[in-house]
Amino acid sequence: MKSKTLTLILALCCAISVFAKERPNVLIIISDDQGWGDVGFNGCTDIPTPNLDKLAEEGVSFQAGYASHPYCSPSRAGLLSGRYQQRFGHENNTPYDHGDPEAGLPVDELMISELLHENGYQTCAIGKWHLGDYEKFWPNERGFDDWFGFFGGGYNYWGNPDKDPNHKIMRNGQAVKPEEITYLTDDFTREAVNYIDSYAKNDKPFFMYLAYNAPHAPIQATREYLDMMEHAEFGDRAAYGAMVAGMDVGIGKVIEKLKETGEYENTLIFFYSDNGGHGMGSRSLPFRGNKGKLFEGGIRVPFLACWPKGINGGNRYLNSISALDIYPTILAATGIEYPEKKLDGVNLLPFVNGENKGKPHDVIFWRYSDGAGYAVQKGDYKIVNSAFKKNRIYLFNLKEDPYEMNDLAEQMPEKLAELQADYEQWTKGTVPAKWHDPHIDNVENDVEKREKYIRAACAGEKKK
Repeated sequence: MKSKTLTLILALCCAISVFAKERPNVLIIISDDQGWGDVGFNGCTDIPTPNLDKLAEEGVSFQAGYASHPYCSPSRAGLLSGRYQQRFGHENNTPYDHGDPEAGLPVDELMISELLHENGYQTCAIGKWHLGDYEKFWPNERGFDDWFGFFGGGYNYWGNPDKDPNHKIMRNGQAVKPEEITYLTDDFTREAVNYIDSYAKNDKPFFMYLAYNAPHAPIQATREYLDMMEHAEFGDRAAYGAMVAGMDVGIGKVIEKLKETGEYENTLIFFYSDNGGHGMGSRSLPFRGNKGKLFEGGIRVPFLACWPKGINGGNRYLNSISALDIYPTILAATGIEYPEKKLDGVNLLPFVNGENKGKPHDVIFWRYSDGAGYAVQKGDYKIVNSAFKKNRIYLFNLKEDPYEMNDLAEQMPEKLAELQADYEQWTKGTVPAKWHDPHIDNVENDVEKREKYIRAACAGEKKK
């Protein structure tokens, strides 16, 4: 009898192990401040991104894929919580002076890492964090077994803390030795490759959050990657492109390791940029605007998903989707249920596989700095209230005018009022920002710079 019981227990354990391994691995790769037009799968011809292009070819590229916020920290908060950042007060970048111990993704928000960890996933965070400077907000406290990276918003690629001497590259909360750092993009790639090599043999599936800080400033690249942009005529484009090319090389190494270990076919991969290009050599073209703005160039980003066992390849998906959709899509792929609150995204799998011919979203919202800037996209129409142009709300028809050149606000006041009413209704489910927005100063500086250039340009004009 004991022998039969032991046999049954061993069989059950084996079945559980097999089921766990059948669940897909999950890999989220984020770039930082990369323009929509800075990948080959969106038509870029001067920056080599063959590995990202191959992923898009084998999966689905989202032609209208949006970040949930126009700058870094709130965008990541939305991604990892699956909810609009404004629902829990994280709609601004965390303070630059590290002075507020409560500035971070609230600990009562259930992050995707925590939920996957609770359901048997081995979890790893690599790269930029930017979701709170204090230890209670760090990855090891938020569902990640392993962490290699930095907790703030920006870092010198050679490993030299250029802002805060306490802001170091860390491994599980402990500062690493300077000699361990070569070039951060390569270091993050190395960590990802080694992690896959170590954990792919385990019974548990893994979740990896690989958050490159490339191509965020400072603009720094190795000679190897600069040589890949030797054809570029302008120095800023060459240096920026080298950072993107270096990241693509790293992503290629990660994918190769997944294939080598037999994990690629059953790994759900997402890649996207946390917001639009920063303007220092980046190109969000053909769209208007860049990082920090709610025109298309600030929020429409390079975006793809690939899962050979679960997503039909070779698809260019045209309907609007959001980074908030990543969380529920992962849950659908892994068979894990969300236990509380309400996620703001949708499961994308039936849409990209052609099972659902409708649109994933009726309406999408954005807001920063307690409404200093906000936007609403509903159907073909979009309104933008931009801090860049104070006291003016734009209305665009994105189907006919995707580059947002023709403001229809005066021609279509009823449509403008409709989308404004949608925004006001949505705000009832949000809370005020929990800390001041340090990034708003950058937006205001952009306004001042623009006016300065305009005045200089027309300074010699003769008055009639």
